[in-house]
Amino acid sequence: MLKKLFSSYSILLAAVLLVGIVVVCFFVKKDTENLRAGPAGSQVQAAAPEAAPTGTQVEEPEEMCAVWVPFMSLDMSTEADKSEKAFQKKFDAIVQGAKSKGMNTLIVHVRPFGDALYPSSLYPWSHLFTGTQGQDPGYDPLAYMVQATHEAGLQFHAWVNPLRIQVKESPGALSADNPYNEWKEDSTKTGWTLDWGGTSGKYYNPAKEEVREFIAQGVREIVENYDVDGVQFDDYFYPTMSAEFDQADYDAYCAEASEPLSLIDWRKSNINSLVSLVYQEIKAVDSGIVFGIAPQGNIQNDENMGADVKTWCSTPGYIDYICPQLYVNFENSYLPFDEGANQWKELVTNEEIKLYFGLGLYKAGSDVDDGTWKNADDILAQQVTLGRELGVDGFMFYSYDFLENENTKKEVENVMNVL
Repeated sequence: MLKKLFSSYSILLAAVLLVGIVVVCFFVKKDTENLRAGPAGSQVQAAAPEAAPTGTQVEEPEEMCAVWVPFMSLDMSTEADKSEKAFQKKFDAIVQGAKSKGMNTLIVHVRPFGDALYPSSLYPWSHLFTGTQGQDPGYDPLAYMVQATHEAGLQFHAWVNPLRIQVKESPGALSADNPYNEWKEDSTKTGWTLDWGGTSGKYYNPAKEEVREFIAQGVREIVENYDVDGVQFDDYFYPTMSAEFDQADYDAYCAEASEPLSLIDWRKSNINSLVSLVYQEIKAVDSGIVFGIAPQGNIQNDENMGADVKTWCSTPGYIDYICPQLYVNFENSYLPFDEGANQWKELVTNEEIKLYFGLGLYKAGSDVDDGTWKNADDILAQQVTLGRELGVDGFMFYSYDFLENENTKKEVENVMNVL
C-alpha cells in the first residue's frame, strides 16, 4: 500500500515540476522578447543580437590608460576586401597595438553619425563597412570588437555622438531609413532634427523630449545587447551659439515660461535632461556600466555649446567620469596645460566622479600651436606626471592612429616609460 502511495506521489510531483518548467520557460522567453524590442512603432532594421553573457566585463583598472579609436580607424569602405575576416584582422591589430603601448581601455566609436556599427532597431547601419549607409554588412562588428577587446584583457567603452547626423559631406548620402529622412515625412515630428552649416549640417534637436528619449533608448540598446564596460559622449553638443539654430523652439518656450531662462541656460537645461536620462537608462540595465563625457578642455566653450560641465561635476545622477580634452601643451598662449588641469581638478567636487585627462597625442612632434610641440619630446609624459601629482584617475589619448606614427614615436616611448 505504501509503495503504491509513494509511486502515485512521485508521478504527481514530476507532473507539477514539468508544468513549472514550462511556465518559467514561457516567461523567460517573453522577458527576452520584451528586452530586445525597440520602442513602439520603431522599424526594426535587423534582428537584435542575443544579449551578451553577464560577467565578461573586464575589471576597472586602478589607473585609466585609454586610447580613442575613431571611426576613421575602423573604416572598411575604401578597402578592396570588405569581408568580416578583413575587419576582424584590422580590429585585432588595433587591440594588440594599443595593448603593446600600455593601454588598458579602448574608447571605440560605435555611433559617429546618427548611425550604428551594430544591428540596431533605431539607427541605420554605418557606411563604414560597405560604403553605403543603411546597408547590412552581414555580420556584427560591435559584438566582435567587445569580445576581442575583453579577450585581450582590456576594457571597452562605446563612444557615441549624441546629436550629430551629418557634417560637411560625411557620411555621404543618408539612407532612406535614417530617422532624419523618415521624420521629415511625418508632420508630427516637425523640428525633431535641425539643419545648420549649409545643406550638409544635420543634428538631432535636444529641445524635443521625444528626441532625448530616442537618443537615450539608443544607448540603452547598446548596454542591453553588448557587454560594454562604459559609454562615452564626446564634445559635440549644440553646433553653434547662434539663436537662429533653434529659434522656433526657444520662442515657443519663452511664450509659455513665466520667467524664461536665457538661451544658453535653456540649452544647458535641454542637454542636462538628455544626459541625466541616458545615465538613468544605463543604470537601469547595469549599475556597473559607467557613463562618461569627454568635453572640450575650455570650460567656457563647453557652456557656450550647452555642456553644463559644472553641474555634471558636482551633482549626482549625470555622469560617472569626466575627461576634458586638454589638447594643449604647457606653452599654449591661451590655455596652458597646467592651468587647464588645475581648473578641471577644482571643478570636480563630487567625490564619486572620476577625473581623467584627455591628452592630444596627435599634436606631439607636429608644428601646430606655433611649433611649441617641437620644443620637447616628453610633453605628454610631463602631463601624465602632473596629472598624477594632482591626483587624477587616469588618462585618455587621442588617437589610436598616432600610437604608431613617426612624428609621435619619441613622445610615445617617453609616455610608456612613465605609465
